[in-house]
Amino acid sequence: MRLLSFLALLTVSTAGAFASADRPNIIVIFADDLGYGDLGCYGSPTIRTPHLDRMAGEGLRLTDFYAAAPLCTPSRAALLTGRYAVRSGMYGTRGVYFPDSRGGLPQSEQTLARVLQRAGYATALVGKWHLGVQPGGRPLDHGFDQALEVPYSNDMDRRPDLPASAAGLPTPPVDGWNVPLLRNGEVIERPMDQRTLTRRFTEEATRFIEDRKGQPFFLYLAHVFPHVPMFASPAFAGRSRAGPYGDAVEELDWSVGEILATLRRLGLEQRTLVIFTSDNGPWLAQRDQGGSAGPFREGKTTPWEGGQRVPALAWMPGRIAPGVAPDLAVAFDLFPTALRLAGVPAPAGVEIDGLDLSPLLFSRTALPERPFFYYVREHVQAARIGDWKLHYRVPAAAAPETAPLLYHLGRDPGERRNVAAQHPDVVARFQELLRTHLERVVPGPPMID
Repeated sequence: MRLLSFLALLTVSTAGAFASADRPNIIVIFADDLGYGDLGCYGSPTIRTPHLDRMAGEGLRLTDFYAAAPLCTPSRAALLTGRYAVRSGMYGTRGVYFPDSRGGLPQSEQTLARVLQRAGYATALVGKWHLGVQPGGRPLDHGFDQALEVPYSNDMDRRPDLPASAAGLPTPPVDGWNVPLLRNGEVIERPMDQRTLTRRFTEEATRFIEDRKGQPFFLYLAHVFPHVPMFASPAFAGRSRAGPYGDAVEELDWSVGEILATLRRLGLEQRTLVIFTSDNGPWLAQRDQGGSAGPFREGKTTPWEGGQRVPALAWMPGRIAPGVAPDLAVAFDLFPTALRLAGVPAPAGVEIDGLDLSPLLFSRTALPERPFFYYVREHVQAARIGDWKLHYRVPAAAAPETAPLLYHLGRDPGERRNVAAQHPDVVARFQELLRTHLERVVPGPPMID
């Protein structure tokens, strides 16, 4: 099918108008705490990522792509719902779900998995969930047919009776962690052997692709790494110049290579959109095991660029032409994009914050200008429109400066030169954007305690 024919399919508004074989598969590969500067195709001088570099060369590399939040739980909620996480209450005093947290992603939220499942897609989660451990908040409660799941971050659930390394660095396979691995809600291993996770997730993902190749499918492959503690299989441990962090990233690169090779072998590459990105920026507090934000300031948990601007690659050979796109795009845009490709209407009565990226992906049509708001928990900290970014509040590492802080990201991507005093008209525009946004986006009750 030629590109024009494929694009014509995008205009159809209902799933029923597609033959099953024509509806594209959707794969989202989500790294955990991967920084903008941690891949070869984004400038890493020490971490080898040949498969991701090839993916970038064959597809679209986005330079201004954002995780929707600088923390795991709200970032994942926004990805799966197409909405700012504050709408679904994905905030609270601790910021993310812990093993003892109550609640979870509300059942009222229409996840991408649920909407595609209703339209006849096979759906699978492989990897980290982090949207709730209680009944009602688990993967199978939100539209996934099957799940091989790590319920929360791999540094949670410490047990003092399990051995830990004296230096505080990971000693496989346990090192004091008691994190479980679940299949469809049932514990199959506890503590899980973290050295095996990337390989096992990859095997599970490729098996799902092979088993479901005759029908459209949605695969959400959410890797545990390179979140600390850092582990890699014996085939990768000790290989990278960048140390344990690099080992973990290089094994993720191998995993992506296996996924893409499976699609090629099955003849599915032109019928499958693959997106690779990260849930937030690098955890710089972890020092050598914290990754790199490249040219950007700070990292995870912050509203600086390093906290949310992340690598993002879109791959669909024969459909997506190779190139680089500087358009502002956000992880929650993947929700309306996937629905458009599948010919599925947006769920009724739900306000979606994401923007359909298909014009950019398939015809290189520039996206319309729109503001993006940087949340830390329930608070808007900053906003971007065009190349301008304004911090409404003074974030850490900016004291003793006073708000507002205005930066031109085209000329100052590292957010070092505050030009608010020189551009009062731009500052005034941002204040109006915030007022309008807060009228439209109302926080739901906090769901994280």
